[in-house]
Amino acid sequence: QVQLVESGGGLVQAGGSLRLSCAASGIRFMIYTMGWYRQAPGKQRELVAAISSDGHTNYADSVKGRFTISRDNAKNTVDLEMNSLKPEDTAVYYCNTNRLGFPGENYWGQGTQVTVSS
Repeated sequence: QVQLVESGGGLVQAGGSLRLSCAASGIRFMIYTMGWYRQAPGKQRELVAAISSDGHTNYADSVKGRFTISRDNAKNTVDLEMNSLKPEDTAVYYCNTNRLGFPGENYWGQGTQVTVSS
């Protein structure tokens, strides 16, 4: 059974920082792409950042230069370091894992709330 458990969300003032962490179990972690998505009220879920099994990263334009995604294959974790937070970063953040070429292997965490006050 695949499980993704997020932690690290909370309330922060604009300009502040937060670090989200996602612990994965039930998968061969090192072969999966890991990603963070977010969904704000009334908006569609969007990709924030992703890191492939070989360490390549990609980011939404809105977070480039502010957010950093990293993975630890020994601990089966993926982190999202968020700096210079803005009120528009407020959303529920979801951890995702998927395996390239296997569309049925796409899993989500339960989400963690990030709120940035102005």
